[in-house]
Amino acid sequence: MKNLQELPKLSDSITYLYIEHAIIEQNDTAIVAIQKEGRTPIPIAAMTCLLLGPGTSITHAAIRAICDNGCMAIWCGEGGGPFYACGIGETRSARNLLRQAKVCMDPDRHLEAAKRMYQIRFPRVKTDGLTIQQLRGMEGIRVRKAYEQASRSTGVHWKKRAYKSENRDASDPVNQALSEGNALLYGLCHAGIVSLGYSPGLGFIHTGKQLSFVYDVADLYKAETTIPAAFEAVKTGKLANELAREVRLKCRTYFANAKILSRIAGDIAWILQKTGEEGPENGPGIGNLWDDQTGSTGGGQNYGGRMCET
Repeated sequence: MKNLQELPKLSDSITYLYIEHAIIEQNDTAIVAIQKEGRTPIPIAAMTCLLLGPGTSITHAAIRAICDNGCMAIWCGEGGGPFYACGIGETRSARNLLRQAKVCMDPDRHLEAAKRMYQIRFPRVKTDGLTIQQLRGMEGIRVRKAYEQASRSTGVHWKKRAYKSENRDASDPVNQALSEGNALLYGLCHAGIVSLGYSPGLGFIHTGKQLSFVYDVADLYKAETTIPAAFEAVKTGKLANELAREVRLKCRTYFANAKILSRIAGDIAWILQKTGEEGPENGPGIGNLWDDQTGSTGGGQNYGGRMCET
């Protein structure tokens, strides 16, 4: 039986698996995908994220098996995007969420966290004396160069990043491929964030969206993963109906080589300046109650007989 107070080791997990047009059922303690080609066992205990695309039908028992094994189920559109809904993550500890909220709501600490996010992109540049506006400009130049480099190395023509979320098919192939790849990266980062007990909505650079922190974290890795993967997928000359699959295959390789899941936990901990002084990750089986004098007091007990003591 898994200890739901214990945070998972994302680095030990398979990144993700995308399934469409299948019936998914429980198979002992795992699950199986039934398609016209046959039955495919899925090692759910070794996975972080299961992407359920169009045409999937999943049983209640299968969802329970997925949750019991600490995998995140994400319901999405064709090719892994757009993102529609997700199940609960593996941990029930609120320690990381509370730290994230404290940093996010403190203006000074929020600014420092945002600067550390840029510092990950520019490891050789001192960001102490730079403003957010200057860092934002540097990031724009970095991303533009990443597009230009991918275009030169693959020979795929590039104009600019342009797409409409309500009609992605109206974009050129490379923009469609970028949207597909980014959707996969968002799903992977979302799974990692929730599994580690953070909130996807409390962002530091992005704000005002339910997935602001997902966008923050994903932007750390786009230049080395989804951008080259998208251009390489378009270079293969696949037709529009095959391009999404090619993007998924390229992204899988790039995500694995970049060790994204191994880096997410460490990068977020550094951004939020989380240290080992805060005690073990395993929280108590019973949550605490907030107290305005002591900060917190033990839960799971009746305080009715103690009113006269205060």
